[in-house]
Amino acid sequence: MNHKPWMKKLLLVSVVLVCAVMLSGCRVPTDESGAIKQITESTTFSQIMSDENWFSALFVWPLAWLINNLATKTGVIAAISLTTILVNAVLLVITLPSQIGMQKMQMLQPELEKIQRKYEGRDDDASRMRMAQEMQNLYSKYKVNPMGTMVVQFIQFPIIIAMYQAVQRASSVRTATVGSISLDTTILAGIKSSGRWGYIFLFVIMAVLQYLSMNLPMWINKKKAEAEAAKHHRKPQEPTSNTQTKIMQWYMFALILVFGLMWPAAMSVYWAIYSAVTIVKTLIVQKVIDSRNAKEAEGK
Repeated sequence: MNHKPWMKKLLLVSVVLVCAVMLSGCRVPTDESGAIKQITESTTFSQIMSDENWFSALFVWPLAWLINNLATKTGVIAAISLTTILVNAVLLVITLPSQIGMQKMQMLQPELEKIQRKYEGRDDDASRMRMAQEMQNLYSKYKVNPMGTMVVQFIQFPIIIAMYQAVQRASSVRTATVGSISLDTTILAGIKSSGRWGYIFLFVIMAVLQYLSMNLPMWINKKKAEAEAAKHHRKPQEPTSNTQTKIMQWYMFALILVFGLMWPAAMSVYWAIYSAVTIVKTLIVQKVIDSRNAKEAEGK
């Protein structure tokens, strides 16, 4: 059976998201009764390494330890927020070139599609080589390494899983309540309780921030395309892949909302904070890109 390209992308996204949830949920260590093993302030690195595995010791334990220790001083919400901000700040420093490359790749999409349309239907080796060369020239012009943009995903994926597990396993989170919300209760169960409005509010906040974080790069690129087109007195060229991208984004958004109903409220708190941090990170990266572009324009 031949699937359309966007269908293949949707299937790939589904597999990745399901694997993320399975890896982060099903492999969380449990005790004899099936309850998730908690990490307390007194839990040591050597205990986790000997009783569990290297991933829990190297990634999950430090994050859970940090949340627990911050929670005693700042409260659970602030502890999760500070840990998320710290982790993402470190990631941004490590992956800044790749983050810039990812946003530039989105900006280059109209030009890449223009080259692909130019050689559409021409399957001979010479045409394919010329198309590849033109695309490579475009990457070189804007200093983009397509393979380098994948670094961000490889680095972020285990960190997201580790944070997911750390939020579930930190003892300070499991026993905490915020107003009418018990962080150990799922959103779906909370909506059926007497404190339903707190859970509904948390779910809506998470959904709004997730939506904004997913769409912000596309909005920025659209605004830039309109500004560039206005300089040359022409209409902005919208990528033909936008429809496919929007379908993928809505599909991902729907899946996250479904997962959001089933995971503990603590995870909704984390995901809302993570989305907010992603928004800020996107704006910072775009600011760096604009600053570099301005300096290059002055140097010409």
